Amino acid sequence: MAKKSPVTPAVRFLREQRVEFTEHPYAYEERGGTKVSSRELGFPEHQVIKTLVFEDEEKRPYLVLMHGDKEVSAKELARILNVKSCRPCDPKTAHRLTGYQVGGISPFGTRRPISVLVEESILELNRILINGGKRGFLVGLAPSELKRVMDIRAVKVGR
Repeated sequence: MAKKSPVTPAVRFLREQRVEFTEHPYAYEERGGTKVSSRELGFPEHQVIKTLVFEDEEKRPYLVLMHGDKEVSAKELARILNVKSCRPCDPKTAHRLTGYQVGGISPFGTRRPISVLVEESILELNRILINGGKRGFLVGLAPSELKRVMDIRAVKVGR
């Protein structure tokens, strides 16, 4: 029997915005990251997009969407944002800001509006898998939908 997909704030947001998306539940593994979801769902890790919560020295939060097989250069991110420094938020802060647990953070339906920065090469893909708001649950959609339903900024901060 197929696992029932959760109705998260992210799923509600996508439905409200009339985004066409597919649901991809998988067996979540603690600290497995995009390697596990890629393996479990049979998608290249480059197409599995992680949502990372960063903050600058003034504690201003940012969501950074990055390919699963790449890392974010915090130094380059700070340069682009014209701030002194950027660093990943701790899990407690990320949860408080987004309403999602680390490992299940979605850019959709966050607790409060947060600036979203997208690695620009993500927008060139035909389809991406991105967290649907719960550990072990990704949604598939066209990257063009990110531009349509969110105020995003394309950046080059991957390495």
